[in-house]
Amino acid sequence: MSRRLLRVNAYTTLDFVDARSRGHDFAADAPGVVNVTALREDPEHVDLQVELDDTAIDDLPAHADEIELSPAQARTLAEALESAAARVETARGGGDEDDSDAD
Repeated sequence: MSRRLLRVNAYTTLDFVDARSRGHDFAADAPGVVNVTALREDPEHVDLQVELDDTAIDDLPAHADEIELSPAQARTLAEALESAAARVETARGGGDEDDSDAD
């Protein structure tokens, strides 16, 4: 990610994910970054940030997508992620071997 827009450091939520970008006329796989953050002082919302490696996708210019979530929306998203993760783990027959650094 030569022209990265999001800052990636030790506090980044997921500093490497397998991702896919889709449009009406294209689909491309690319590594990406996912981050969840809020201001340290007096936060008003939660930011969900996603950036895919622009060098792997010819059909899109370098960009990052950011979604502002209310606390309630963030909790709803977290619950949906937990539920989907549980279904995947159950289908796989137990825990996920890729969870070694998740906590």
